[in-house]
Amino acid sequence: MPVDFTAIDFETANSHPSSACSVGLVRVRAGAVVDRVHWLIRPPSTHAAFLPFNIRIHGITAAMVADASDWAGQLSQLRDFIGDDVTIAHNASFDMGVIRAACAETVTPTPRLKYLCSVQVSRKTYELASHRLPLAAAAAGYGEFAHHNALADAEACAAIISDAAQRHEVDSVAALAKKTGLRIQQLKAIPLKL
Repeated sequence: MPVDFTAIDFETANSHPSSACSVGLVRVRAGAVVDRVHWLIRPPSTHAAFLPFNIRIHGITAAMVADASDWAGQLSQLRDFIGDDVTIAHNASFDMGVIRAACAETVTPTPRLKYLCSVQVSRKTYELASHRLPLAAAAAGYGEFAHHNALADAEACAAIISDAAQRHEVDSVAALAKKTGLRIQQLKAIPLKL
């Protein structure tokens, strides 16, 4: 079934959501990947520490992002790639939280993205003991991949949504959300504390 969207995945330097250090984006048209990009991001100085735990997960170090664009410097590229697409992420609350927190930390406007969570779609599509990305991707027929590489994770996420659209016999992300009883969410800025 033809379905269009952009899948996204972030990796972070530490447990603070504004510490994005890598992003992967995958554009899907008619259910097939037509474009993919990946780049490193220099986290804000206030949350720039690369914790050993995070480095073990994704392999990215402070030295690797030293010459990368900071959040504000790469945000327009991210927005331009997504365009008007619905953005899909596996555990979207994490990835949208990264965008929201990084924008708040760097005082940049939060893009008003529409998004859907592929974990929730997976729960409505596959009978699995766990809906972690590798298991959900395998259920979608997507083979092994470099989990915690932002681009590989975005591609696995894209495979889940494309497969789910076929299984539910729908031709859009909006129809998939409706068929599975989910809602497309709208990203909003973190409310200011007075």
